[in-house]
Amino acid sequence: MRIKLIFTIVLAMIAELLSAQVSAEKQAKLERRKSLTVKEWNVEGKRRWLDHLTVYDDEGYKLEEIEYAVYGQKERVTFKYDATGKCIQEVVYDDRNRVSRIRKYEYNPDGTKKKQYNYLPNGKLFSVKTYERIKN
Repeated sequence: MRIKLIFTIVLAMIAELLSAQVSAEKQAKLERRKSLTVKEWNVEGKRRWLDHLTVYDDEGYKLEEIEYAVYGQKERVTFKYDATGKCIQEVVYDDRNRVSRIRKYEYNPDGTKKKQYNYLPNGKLFSVKTYERIKN
């Protein structure tokens, strides 16, 4: 009985250390992205054009991502986060900068995505995607 208790405590301590490491890694990633704008360019010979633009806020979270085509903006997505840093909403805009869909997310207690709700621009629920995680 005592060995089981010690084993359980050791496992809990290892899990805590691993979660702290993940948090530290996530924090380092966010630090690198603070107030950052990333431009991705396509290049063919001497010709070059903007392909993607990604903007991060002062906290290091992605605020906006724009995909371009030869004619201009192809799609734009804006992101909103909760107090824990999880993305709770994405608003997708079309090539004319009009809302084409809204995605809202629900999370499991462990922080993984549980559901994605897809709404039409008028606010009507269009579809729901559920996430299933299976350990191999």
